[in-house]
Amino acid sequence: MKTHLTRSGLLLIGVVGTLALAGQLAAAPPNVILLMGDDHGWEETGYNGHPHVQTPTLDAMAASGLRLDRFYAAHPSCSPTRGSVLTGRHPNRYGTFSPGCSLRPEEVTIAQILRQAGYATGHFGKWHVGPVKAASPTNPGAMGFDEWLSHDNFFEMNPQLSRNGGPPQPFEGEGSDLIVDATVGFIGQAVSKGKPFFAVVWFGSPHEPYNGLPKDLALYDNLPLEYAQRQVRLTSNETGQQVQRPLRDVLRERYAEITAMDRAIGKLRTHLEARGRRQNTLLWYCGDNGIPAEGLATSRFRAMKGSVYEGGIRVPGLIEWPARIPEPRATTVSTVTSDMLPTLCALTGTAPPDRPLDGISLVPLLDGNMTARPSPICFWSFAGAARSGQRREPYIDPELQKGTTPLVKLMGGIPTRNFVNYRYHEILEGDFGGPRVILDRQHKLVIDGERASGIELFDLSYDPGETRNLLASRPEVAQQLQARLRAWQASVLHSLRGEDYR
Repeated sequence: MKTHLTRSGLLLIGVVGTLALAGQLAAAPPNVILLMGDDHGWEETGYNGHPHVQTPTLDAMAASGLRLDRFYAAHPSCSPTRGSVLTGRHPNRYGTFSPGCSLRPEEVTIAQILRQAGYATGHFGKWHVGPVKAASPTNPGAMGFDEWLSHDNFFEMNPQLSRNGGPPQPFEGEGSDLIVDATVGFIGQAVSKGKPFFAVVWFGSPHEPYNGLPKDLALYDNLPLEYAQRQVRLTSNETGQQVQRPLRDVLRERYAEITAMDRAIGKLRTHLEARGRRQNTLLWYCGDNGIPAEGLATSRFRAMKGSVYEGGIRVPGLIEWPARIPEPRATTVSTVTSDMLPTLCALTGTAPPDRPLDGISLVPLLDGNMTARPSPICFWSFAGAARSGQRREPYIDPELQKGTTPLVKLMGGIPTRNFVNYRYHEILEGDFGGPRVILDRQHKLVIDGERASGIELFDLSYDPGETRNLLASRPEVAQQLQARLRAWQASVLHSLRGEDYR
Protein backbone atom coordinates (compact mmCIF):
# COMPACT_ATOMS: atom_id res chain seq x y z
CA MET A 1 0.00 0.00 0.00
CA LYS A 2 1.37 3.40 -0.96
CA THR A 3 1.50 6.23 1.55
CA HIS A 4 0.85 9.77 0.27
CA LEU A 5 2.22 12.76 2.20
CA THR A 6 0.98 16.27 1.74
CA ARG A 7 3.34 19.24 1.59
CA SER A 8 2.30 20.21 5.11
CA GLY A 9 3.02 16.67 6.28
CA LEU A 10 6.50 16.78 4.80
CA LEU A 11 7.05 20.16 6.45
CA LEU A 12 5.94 18.74 9.81
CA ILE A 13 8.35 15.83 9.46
CA GLY A 14 11.15 18.28 8.63
CA VAL A 15 10.38 20.41 11.67
CA VAL A 16 10.21 17.37 13.96
CA GLY A 17 13.50 16.10 12.57
CA THR A 18 15.17 19.46 13.11
CA LEU A 19 13.88 19.65 16.67
CA ALA A 20 15.07 16.11 17.34
CA LEU A 21 18.55 16.95 16.06
CA ALA A 22 18.59 20.13 18.18
CA GLY A 23 17.58 18.07 21.21
CA GLN A 24 20.36 15.57 20.57
CA LEU A 25 22.93 18.37 20.25
CA ALA A 26 21.65 20.05 23.41
CA ALA A 27 21.97 16.78 25.32
CA ALA A 28 25.45 15.99 23.99
CA PRO A 29 28.42 17.72 25.65
CA PRO A 30 30.04 20.17 23.24
CA ASN A 31 33.38 19.47 21.66
CA VAL A 32 35.81 22.31 22.36
CA ILE A 33 38.79 23.61 20.39
CA LEU A 34 40.77 26.58 21.72
CA LEU A 35 42.91 28.24 19.04
CA MET A 36 45.56 30.87 19.72
CA GLY A 37 47.88 32.87 17.48
CA ASP A 38 51.32 33.84 18.78
CA ASP A 39 51.80 37.63 18.82
CA HIS A 40 48.65 38.13 16.75
CA GLY A 41 47.27 41.57 17.57
CA TRP A 42 43.70 42.89 17.31
CA GLU A 43 44.36 44.93 14.18
CA GLU A 44 45.70 42.08 12.08
CA THR A 45 42.48 40.61 10.71
CA GLY A 46 40.43 41.44 7.68
CA TYR A 47 37.23 41.69 9.72
CA ASN A 48 38.81 44.35 11.92
CA GLY A 49 39.66 46.41 8.86
CA HIS A 50 43.38 45.78 8.37
CA PRO A 51 44.48 47.37 5.09
CA HIS A 52 46.70 44.46 4.01
CA VAL A 53 46.30 41.19 5.95
CA GLN A 54 44.11 38.53 4.33
CA THR A 55 42.28 36.30 6.85
CA PRO A 56 39.29 34.80 5.03
CA THR A 57 38.70 32.04 7.60
CA LEU A 58 38.70 34.34 10.61
CA ASP A 59 36.50 36.73 8.64
CA ALA A 60 34.04 33.89 8.00
CA MET A 61 34.03 33.00 11.70
CA ALA A 62 33.37 36.64 12.56
CA ALA A 63 30.49 36.68 10.07
CA SER A 64 28.85 33.53 11.44
CA GLY A 65 29.60 33.43 15.17
CA LEU A 66 30.14 35.71 18.15
CA ARG A 67 32.63 38.50 17.53
CA LEU A 68 34.29 39.68 20.75
CA ASP A 69 35.28 43.22 19.84
CA ARG A 70 36.80 43.96 23.26
CA PHE A 71 38.61 40.73 23.94
CA TYR A 72 41.81 40.88 26.01
CA ALA A 73 44.83 38.77 26.70
CA ALA A 74 45.29 38.51 30.47
CA HIS A 75 48.86 39.78 30.08
CA PRO A 76 50.82 41.66 27.41
CA SER A 77 53.12 38.66 26.84
CA CYS A 78 52.75 35.01 25.92
CA SER A 79 53.51 32.60 28.79
CA PRO A 80 51.35 34.49 31.33
CA THR A 81 48.39 34.69 28.94
CA ARG A 82 48.61 30.97 28.21
CA GLY A 83 48.58 30.24 31.92
CA SER A 84 45.40 32.28 32.28
CA VAL A 85 43.66 30.19 29.61
CA LEU A 86 44.54 26.96 31.38
CA THR A 87 43.72 28.08 34.94
CA GLY A 88 41.13 30.88 34.75
CA ARG A 89 43.47 32.83 37.04
CA HIS A 90 45.75 35.81 36.61
CA PRO A 91 49.27 34.45 36.01
CA ASN A 92 50.80 36.46 38.86
CA ARG A 93 48.92 34.20 41.28
CA TYR A 94 51.29 31.35 40.47
CA GLY A 95 54.47 33.13 39.42
CA THR A 96 54.10 33.04 35.63
CA PHE A 97 55.18 36.65 35.36
CA SER A 98 56.77 36.76 31.92
CA PRO A 99 57.84 34.63 28.95
CA GLY A 100 59.84 31.66 30.20
CA CYS A 101 58.11 31.40 33.58
CA SER A 102 56.46 28.04 34.15
CA LEU A 103 53.20 27.11 35.79
CA ARG A 104 53.23 25.54 39.24
CA PRO A 105 52.32 21.83 39.46
CA GLU A 106 49.54 22.53 41.98
CA GLU A 107 47.52 24.61 39.53
CA VAL A 108 44.27 23.04 38.31
CA THR A 109 43.71 23.33 34.56
CA ILE A 110 40.68 23.13 32.32
CA ALA A 111 42.24 20.07 30.67
CA GLN A 112 42.35 18.23 34.00
CA ILE A 113 38.74 19.16 34.70
CA LEU A 114 37.45 18.06 31.30
CA ARG A 115 39.50 14.86 31.27
CA GLN A 116 37.90 13.95 34.60
CA ALA A 117 34.52 14.62 32.97
CA GLY A 118 35.23 12.08 30.21
CA TYR A 119 36.73 14.24 27.49
CA ALA A 120 39.67 13.21 25.34
CA THR A 121 42.19 16.04 25.78
CA GLY A 122 44.99 17.07 23.44
CA HIS A 123 47.51 19.88 23.11
CA PHE A 124 49.14 20.82 19.81
CA GLY A 125 51.79 23.47 19.13
CA LYS A 126 53.31 26.05 21.43
CA TRP A 127 53.24 25.25 25.17
CA HIS A 128 55.62 27.74 26.83
CA VAL A 129 54.40 27.30 30.41
CA GLY A 130 57.05 24.71 31.25
CA PRO A 131 59.11 22.11 29.37
CA VAL A 132 57.21 19.56 27.30
CA LYS A 133 59.59 16.69 28.10
CA ALA A 134 58.32 13.65 30.00
CA ALA A 135 60.21 14.49 33.21
CA SER A 136 58.69 17.96 33.56
CA PRO A 137 56.06 18.33 36.32
CA THR A 138 54.34 20.98 34.20
CA ASN A 139 54.34 19.29 30.79
CA PRO A 140 51.01 19.02 28.95
CA GLY A 141 50.43 15.49 30.29
CA ALA A 142 50.94 16.59 33.89
CA MET A 143 48.56 19.48 33.24
CA GLY A 144 45.74 17.26 31.98
CA PHE A 145 46.33 16.42 28.32
CA ASP A 146 46.09 12.80 27.15
CA GLU A 147 48.03 13.52 23.96
CA TRP A 148 50.40 16.25 22.94
CA LEU A 149 52.58 17.24 20.00
CA SER A 150 54.17 20.33 21.40
CA HIS A 151 57.08 22.75 21.54
CA ASP A 152 58.57 24.41 24.59
CA ASN A 153 58.26 27.78 22.85
CA PHE A 154 57.40 29.01 19.37
CA PHE A 155 58.39 27.25 16.16
CA GLU A 156 58.87 27.96 12.48
CA MET A 157 58.73 26.09 9.18
CA ASN A 158 59.89 22.45 9.45
CA PRO A 159 59.80 22.43 13.27
CA GLN A 160 61.05 19.93 15.80
CA LEU A 161 58.27 18.88 18.17
CA SER A 162 57.91 16.49 21.10
CA ARG A 163 55.22 13.84 20.97
CA ASN A 164 53.93 12.96 24.44
CA GLY A 165 57.15 14.10 26.11
CA GLY A 166 59.52 12.14 23.90
CA PRO A 167 62.73 13.46 22.30
CA PRO A 168 62.19 16.20 19.68
CA GLN A 169 61.43 14.90 16.20
CA PRO A 170 61.71 16.87 12.94
CA PHE A 171 58.48 17.49 11.02
CA GLU A 172 58.55 18.77 7.47
CA GLY A 173 56.05 21.40 6.43
CA GLU A 174 54.39 24.67 7.34
CA GLY A 175 54.02 24.84 11.12
CA SER A 176 50.33 25.81 11.37
CA ASP A 177 49.34 23.14 8.87
CA LEU A 178 51.29 20.48 10.73
CA ILE A 179 49.63 21.02 14.07
CA VAL A 180 46.16 21.17 12.52
CA ASP A 181 46.85 17.80 10.87
CA ALA A 182 47.82 16.44 14.29
CA THR A 183 44.64 17.89 15.78
CA VAL A 184 42.50 16.25 13.09
CA GLY A 185 44.11 12.89 13.88
CA PHE A 186 43.42 13.36 17.58
CA ILE A 187 39.77 14.21 16.90
CA GLY A 188 39.36 11.02 14.90
CA GLN A 189 40.78 8.93 17.73
CA ALA A 190 38.51 10.61 20.28
CA VAL A 191 35.42 10.01 18.17
CA SER A 192 36.37 6.37 17.62
CA LYS A 193 36.40 5.95 21.41
CA GLY A 194 33.00 7.61 21.77
CA LYS A 195 34.41 10.59 23.67
CA PRO A 196 33.85 14.33 23.29
CA PHE A 197 37.10 16.09 22.53
CA PHE A 198 38.93 19.08 23.98
CA ALA A 199 41.84 20.33 21.88
CA VAL A 200 44.14 23.26 22.58
CA VAL A 201 45.82 24.39 19.35
CA TRP A 202 48.45 27.05 19.94
CA PHE A 203 50.14 28.15 16.73
CA GLY A 204 53.76 29.26 16.47
CA SER A 205 52.71 31.98 14.03
CA PRO A 206 53.04 34.83 13.52
CA HIS A 207 55.92 35.10 16.03
CA GLU A 208 59.27 36.16 14.57
CA PRO A 209 61.55 35.04 12.93
CA TYR A 210 59.22 35.06 9.97
CA ASN A 211 59.04 32.91 6.89
CA GLY A 212 56.30 31.95 4.50
CA LEU A 213 55.33 29.75 1.62
CA PRO A 214 55.83 31.30 -1.85
CA LYS A 215 52.08 31.41 -2.50
CA ASP A 216 51.49 33.33 0.73
CA LEU A 217 54.43 35.68 0.27
CA ALA A 218 53.17 36.54 -3.22
CA LEU A 219 49.98 37.97 -1.71
CA TYR A 220 52.01 40.74 -0.11
CA ASP A 221 54.45 41.64 -2.88
CA ASN A 222 52.89 45.07 -3.29
CA LEU A 223 52.92 46.46 0.24
CA PRO A 224 53.35 50.26 0.37
CA LEU A 225 56.87 51.41 -0.48
CA GLU A 226 56.85 53.73 2.52
CA TYR A 227 57.32 50.70 4.80
CA ALA A 228 60.72 50.12 3.20
CA GLN A 229 62.01 53.36 4.73
CA ARG A 230 61.88 52.00 8.28
CA GLN A 231 64.37 49.48 9.69
CA VAL A 232 63.31 47.04 12.43
CA ARG A 233 65.19 44.53 14.57
CA LEU A 234 64.30 40.86 14.60
CA THR A 235 65.84 37.38 14.49
CA SER A 236 67.70 36.12 11.44
CA ASN A 237 66.53 32.72 10.20
CA GLU A 238 70.10 32.04 9.13
CA THR A 239 72.03 32.87 12.32
CA GLY A 240 69.45 33.02 15.12
CA GLN A 241 70.88 36.42 16.05
CA GLN A 242 69.37 39.90 15.86
CA VAL A 243 69.56 41.77 12.57
CA GLN A 244 68.04 44.89 11.05
CA ARG A 245 65.81 44.64 8.01
CA PRO A 246 63.36 46.91 6.14
CA LEU A 247 59.86 46.82 7.67
CA ARG A 248 58.31 46.16 4.24
CA ASP A 249 60.20 42.87 3.84
CA VAL A 250 59.41 41.85 7.41
CA LEU A 251 55.69 42.59 7.07
CA ARG A 252 55.52 40.58 3.84
CA GLU A 253 56.74 37.51 5.74
CA ARG A 254 54.67 38.20 8.88
CA TYR A 255 51.45 38.61 6.94
CA ALA A 256 52.22 35.44 4.97
CA GLU A 257 52.42 33.56 8.28
CA ILE A 258 49.06 34.98 9.41
CA THR A 259 47.45 33.92 6.14
CA ALA A 260 48.93 30.41 6.43
CA MET A 261 47.62 30.12 10.00
CA ASP A 262 44.21 31.33 8.83
CA ARG A 263 44.19 28.69 6.08
CA ALA A 264 45.06 25.96 8.60
CA ILE A 265 42.10 27.02 10.75
CA GLY A 266 39.96 26.81 7.63
CA LYS A 267 41.21 23.28 7.03
CA LEU A 268 40.11 22.35 10.55
CA ARG A 269 36.66 23.89 10.07
CA THR A 270 36.25 22.07 6.76
CA HIS A 271 37.15 18.77 8.42
CA LEU A 272 34.57 19.34 11.18
CA GLU A 273 31.91 20.21 8.61
CA ALA A 274 32.66 17.19 6.42
CA ARG A 275 32.40 14.82 9.41
CA GLY A 276 29.22 16.40 10.75
CA ARG A 277 30.94 17.70 13.89
CA ARG A 278 30.94 21.43 13.33
CA GLN A 279 27.44 22.05 14.73
CA ASN A 280 28.33 20.99 18.26
CA THR A 281 31.96 22.06 18.32
CA LEU A 282 32.87 25.29 20.07
CA LEU A 283 35.77 26.99 18.26
CA TRP A 284 37.35 29.85 20.20
CA TYR A 285 40.14 31.87 18.55
CA CYS A 286 42.28 34.59 20.13
CA GLY A 287 45.77 36.08 20.21
CA ASP A 288 48.09 35.94 23.22
CA ASN A 289 49.19 39.60 23.22
CA GLY A 290 49.43 42.65 21.00
CA ILE A 291 51.55 43.26 17.93
CA PRO A 292 55.34 43.29 18.55
CA ALA A 293 57.49 46.27 17.56
CA GLU A 294 58.98 44.68 14.45
CA GLY A 295 55.53 43.80 13.09
CA LEU A 296 53.68 47.04 13.77
CA ALA A 297 52.71 48.96 10.67
CA THR A 298 49.58 50.81 11.73
CA SER A 299 47.29 50.76 14.76
CA ARG A 300 44.45 52.78 16.23
CA PHE A 301 45.58 51.72 19.70
CA ARG A 302 48.30 52.99 22.02
CA ALA A 303 51.54 51.02 22.41
CA MET A 304 52.25 47.37 21.49
CA LYS A 305 53.22 43.95 22.87
CA GLY A 306 54.59 44.24 26.40
CA SER A 307 52.39 47.20 27.35
CA VAL A 308 49.19 47.30 29.41
CA TYR A 309 47.72 49.90 27.06
CA GLU A 310 45.22 48.64 24.49
CA GLY A 311 47.86 47.90 21.85
CA GLY A 312 49.50 45.40 24.19
CA ILE A 313 46.50 43.48 25.49
CA ARG A 314 43.52 43.82 23.12
CA VAL A 315 43.54 40.85 20.73
CA PRO A 316 41.25 39.16 18.21
CA GLY A 317 38.47 37.15 19.86
CA LEU A 318 35.97 34.91 18.07
CA ILE A 319 33.62 32.14 19.19
CA GLU A 320 31.90 29.91 16.65
CA TRP A 321 29.40 27.27 17.79
CA PRO A 322 26.45 26.85 15.40
CA ALA A 323 24.36 24.74 17.81
CA ARG A 324 24.46 27.45 20.49
CA ILE A 325 25.14 30.58 18.41
CA PRO A 326 22.98 30.12 15.28
CA GLU A 327 23.06 33.79 14.22
CA PRO A 328 26.05 36.14 13.97
CA ARG A 329 26.49 38.71 16.70
CA ALA A 330 29.09 41.19 17.89
CA THR A 331 29.61 42.43 21.44
CA THR A 332 31.56 45.24 23.08
CA VAL A 333 31.36 43.60 26.52
CA SER A 334 34.92 43.30 27.81
CA THR A 335 36.12 39.69 27.94
CA VAL A 336 39.48 38.10 28.68
CA THR A 337 41.39 34.84 28.31
CA SER A 338 40.82 34.08 32.02
CA ASP A 339 37.13 33.69 31.19
CA MET A 340 37.74 30.52 29.22
CA LEU A 341 37.96 28.07 32.14
CA PRO A 342 34.84 29.25 34.02
CA THR A 343 32.90 29.43 30.76
CA LEU A 344 33.82 25.88 29.75
CA CYS A 345 33.08 24.60 33.25
CA ALA A 346 29.61 26.13 33.09
CA LEU A 347 28.95 24.73 29.63
CA THR A 348 30.03 21.19 30.57
CA GLY A 349 28.46 21.09 34.03
CA THR A 350 31.81 20.69 35.77
CA ALA A 351 32.93 22.41 38.95
CA PRO A 352 35.62 25.09 38.68
CA PRO A 353 38.61 24.91 41.06
CA ASP A 354 37.88 25.92 44.66
CA ARG A 355 40.29 28.85 44.70
CA PRO A 356 40.25 32.48 43.54
CA LEU A 357 39.48 32.81 39.83
CA ASP A 358 39.87 36.01 37.84
CA GLY A 359 37.64 35.03 34.93
CA ILE A 360 33.87 34.74 34.79
CA SER A 361 31.46 32.48 32.89
CA LEU A 362 30.46 33.99 29.56
CA VAL A 363 27.48 31.66 29.07
CA PRO A 364 25.03 34.60 29.42
CA LEU A 365 27.02 36.40 26.72
CA LEU A 366 26.88 33.36 24.42
CA ASP A 367 23.11 33.32 24.83
CA GLY A 368 22.71 37.06 24.26
CA ASN A 369 21.82 37.86 27.86
CA MET A 370 24.87 39.88 28.98
CA THR A 371 25.03 43.56 28.11
CA ALA A 372 27.76 44.59 30.55
CA ARG A 373 30.47 42.77 32.44
CA PRO A 374 29.43 42.30 36.09
CA SER A 375 32.97 42.60 37.49
CA PRO A 376 36.14 44.39 36.36
CA ILE A 377 39.19 42.88 34.67
CA CYS A 378 42.60 43.55 36.19
CA PHE A 379 45.99 43.39 34.45
CA TRP A 380 49.41 43.54 36.05
CA SER A 381 53.01 43.28 34.91
CA PHE A 382 54.62 42.23 38.19
CA ALA A 383 57.56 44.40 39.27
CA GLY A 384 58.71 42.21 42.14
CA ALA A 385 59.81 39.36 39.88
CA ALA A 386 63.40 40.62 39.97
CA ARG A 387 63.98 41.54 43.62
CA SER A 388 67.52 42.87 43.55
CA GLY A 389 70.00 41.51 46.08
CA GLN A 390 67.69 38.76 47.36
CA ARG A 391 68.25 35.06 46.96
CA ARG A 392 65.37 33.42 45.16
CA GLU A 393 64.32 29.85 45.89
CA PRO A 394 63.32 27.83 42.82
CA TYR A 395 59.82 26.41 43.00
CA ILE A 396 60.81 23.48 40.76
CA ASP A 397 64.18 21.71 40.42
CA PRO A 398 66.05 23.69 37.72
CA GLU A 399 67.01 20.45 35.96
CA LEU A 400 63.34 19.71 35.44
CA GLN A 401 62.86 23.20 34.01
CA LYS A 402 65.29 22.73 31.11
CA GLY A 403 63.71 22.65 27.66
CA THR A 404 64.56 20.29 24.83
CA THR A 405 62.81 21.41 21.63
CA PRO A 406 65.06 23.63 19.45
CA LEU A 407 64.06 26.81 17.67
CA VAL A 408 65.84 29.27 15.41
CA LYS A 409 66.05 32.19 17.84
CA LEU A 410 68.99 31.86 20.20
CA MET A 411 68.80 32.96 23.82
CA GLY A 412 71.93 32.95 25.94
CA GLY A 413 73.61 31.25 23.01
CA ILE A 414 71.37 28.16 23.12
CA PRO A 415 68.55 27.18 20.72
CA THR A 416 66.20 25.91 23.43
CA ARG A 417 64.30 27.55 26.29
CA ASN A 418 64.58 26.90 30.01
CA PHE A 419 61.97 27.93 32.57
CA VAL A 420 61.84 29.42 36.07
CA ASN A 421 59.36 29.81 38.91
CA TYR A 422 60.18 31.05 42.41
CA ARG A 423 58.76 30.81 45.92
CA TYR A 424 57.59 33.97 47.66
CA HIS A 425 57.55 33.45 51.42
CA GLU A 426 56.89 37.10 52.21
CA ILE A 427 55.33 40.02 50.39
CA LEU A 428 57.01 43.41 50.31
CA GLU A 429 55.43 46.79 49.59
CA GLY A 430 57.49 46.99 46.39
CA ASP A 431 55.72 43.88 45.14
CA PHE A 432 52.59 45.97 44.54
CA GLY A 433 54.41 47.98 41.88
CA GLY A 434 54.67 47.61 38.13
CA PRO A 435 52.33 48.57 35.27
CA ARG A 436 48.78 47.68 36.31
CA VAL A 437 45.24 48.24 35.13
CA ILE A 438 41.65 47.88 36.23
CA LEU A 439 39.04 47.89 33.46
CA ASP A 440 35.43 48.41 34.58
CA ARG A 441 32.98 48.73 31.71
CA GLN A 442 33.99 51.90 29.88
CA HIS A 443 36.58 53.16 32.38
CA LYS A 444 40.18 51.99 32.35
CA LEU A 445 42.54 53.05 35.15
CA VAL A 446 46.23 52.67 34.31
CA ILE A 447 49.01 53.07 36.88
CA ASP A 448 52.62 53.38 35.69
CA GLY A 449 51.71 52.22 32.20
CA GLU A 450 54.89 53.95 31.07
CA ARG A 451 57.90 55.05 33.07
CA ALA A 452 56.82 57.79 35.52
CA SER A 453 53.41 58.11 33.81
CA GLY A 454 51.59 57.91 37.15
CA ILE A 455 47.82 57.46 37.22
CA GLU A 456 45.74 57.72 34.06
CA LEU A 457 42.00 57.29 33.57
CA PHE A 458 40.48 56.67 30.16
CA ASP A 459 36.94 56.24 28.86
CA LEU A 460 37.27 53.55 26.19
CA SER A 461 33.71 54.05 24.99
CA TYR A 462 34.86 57.06 22.97
CA ASP A 463 38.66 57.02 23.41
CA PRO A 464 39.99 53.52 22.56
CA GLY A 465 43.30 55.12 21.62
CA GLU A 466 43.81 56.22 25.26
CA THR A 467 44.70 59.78 24.30
CA ARG A 468 42.78 61.76 26.95
CA ASN A 469 43.54 61.38 30.66
CA LEU A 470 40.33 62.05 32.62
CA LEU A 471 41.92 61.86 36.07
CA ALA A 472 41.33 65.53 36.86
CA SER A 473 37.69 65.55 35.73
CA ARG A 474 36.63 62.21 37.24
CA PRO A 475 38.66 61.87 40.46
CA GLU A 476 35.98 59.88 42.32
CA VAL A 477 35.93 57.19 39.63
CA ALA A 478 39.72 56.95 39.74
CA GLN A 479 39.78 56.67 43.54
CA GLN A 480 37.20 53.89 43.59
CA LEU A 481 38.97 51.94 40.87
CA GLN A 482 42.36 52.37 42.52
CA ALA A 483 41.03 50.95 45.80
CA ARG A 484 39.54 47.93 44.01
CA LEU A 485 42.77 47.36 42.12
CA ARG A 486 44.81 47.41 45.32
CA ALA A 487 42.47 44.91 46.98
CA TRP A 488 42.74 42.62 43.96
CA GLN A 489 46.54 42.84 44.08
CA ALA A 490 46.50 41.80 47.74
CA SER A 491 44.49 38.71 46.79
CA VAL A 492 46.93 37.89 43.99
CA LEU A 493 49.94 38.20 46.28
CA HIS A 494 48.22 35.95 48.82
CA SER A 495 47.98 33.34 46.07
CA LEU A 496 51.59 33.92 45.01
CA ARG A 497 52.74 32.82 48.45
CA GLY A 498 51.08 29.47 47.84
CA GLU A 499 48.17 30.02 50.22
CA ASP A 500 45.65 28.64 47.71
CA TYR A 501 47.31 25.22 47.86
CA ARG A 502 47.06 24.81 51.64
